[in-house]
Amino acid sequence: MTIYDELQARGLIAQVTDEPEIKELINNGKATFYIGYDCTADSLTAGHFVTLTLMKRLQMAGNKPIALIGGGTTMIGDPSGRTDMRKMLTREDIDHNAQCFKRQMESFIEFGEGPGQAMMLNNADWLLGLNYVELLRDVGPCFSVNNMLRAECYKQRMEKGLSFLEFNYMIMQSYDFYHMFQTVGCNMQFGGNDQWSNMLGGTELIRKKLGKDAYALTINLLTDSQGNKMGKTAGNAIWLDPQKTSPYEFYQYWRNVGDADVMKCIRWLTFLPLEQIDEMDRWDGSRINEAKEILAYELTEMVHGEEEAQKAQSLARALFAGHGDVDNMPSTSLVDDDFNEGMIGLLDLMVKCGLAPSKKEARRLVEQGGVEVNSEKATDPAVRFEKADFMDDGMVLKKGKKVFHKVVTV
Repeated sequence: MTIYDELQARGLIAQVTDEPEIKELINNGKATFYIGYDCTADSLTAGHFVTLTLMKRLQMAGNKPIALIGGGTTMIGDPSGRTDMRKMLTREDIDHNAQCFKRQMESFIEFGEGPGQAMMLNNADWLLGLNYVELLRDVGPCFSVNNMLRAECYKQRMEKGLSFLEFNYMIMQSYDFYHMFQTVGCNMQFGGNDQWSNMLGGTELIRKKLGKDAYALTINLLTDSQGNKMGKTAGNAIWLDPQKTSPYEFYQYWRNVGDADVMKCIRWLTFLPLEQIDEMDRWDGSRINEAKEILAYELTEMVHGEEEAQKAQSLARALFAGHGDVDNMPSTSLVDDDFNEGMIGLLDLMVKCGLAPSKKEARRLVEQGGVEVNSEKATDPAVRFEKADFMDDGMVLKKGKKVFHKVVTV
């Protein structure tokens, strides 16, 4: 089976510009392709998994990946899939986020100087030095405003208002492809299906300016059976950074995916052989939890390593069975400054432990009966604890049926 056949069999491919040419390039290791990542946060999310694993699959087949950090385009903001304008970041924020991205990408792809080794580029290196008038004269005639306004990436924003700043995003992304085609031989762009219009802009710019062909391929977005993006929701993202989402919480996210989504996630995101996945697809309903465990373990091992994946799996099984393994439970250590007059309230404690984003949400959880303290249901949102309450074995908080957290003092 060729790599292109495998991508199709896994259900990843959404749209392509020139299928025969793309097959020829990637099946024979001739593609130098890029995927862009705007640095809007200091960590990648589980929603980036599809593109990260795609880069790895293609590199394993002999192709050369370019991970393009959007140091320049992040200063504009991609309107694709958005109903509002993105937060404007400083250059320092963007540079910091780019370094965080690279460290996480190194778990998936191999960077280096040799053939087939990945490159990391930053479009700030060429975009920020452009002269605006010269850019307009150089590439402006290649873009039809009528065609741009018909693009999916702009349609949703047109109803609420599309800023001129964001309107330039397609031109900037297209210029990236045009620049890398000439400087590093980049002949393909891959990305999520919501980037199709922007990617076509790049292939057209190359054709009109240079009279040469470049290619684009989009992959399906990682969504659940309800059409919601998985692992990337604003305010509730699943991060690859263990300081933002612990390995246990990461494992639990995938262990708890919907029954209708588990096999798609296994097919798209893991490197299990297709023959094994096809066999799992025939499992009856009683084995669905086994499939979820396999998914959770495979992805946690990929991001956090074998040891953390084993610890997360052991803890999840122990907690599900209703017994110990408290040592591996996600934990928070309280210091003297966390106590006010020697006390800390339950709501403050839940926010401190990351079990609720705010005291308002923490209160709602308590009032709905969704919180336990040391196996006893919490009924009073105003309850407060002394430092002594956390001594010895600490305190175990439970949110809902499956989220446990240990609190100790130092």
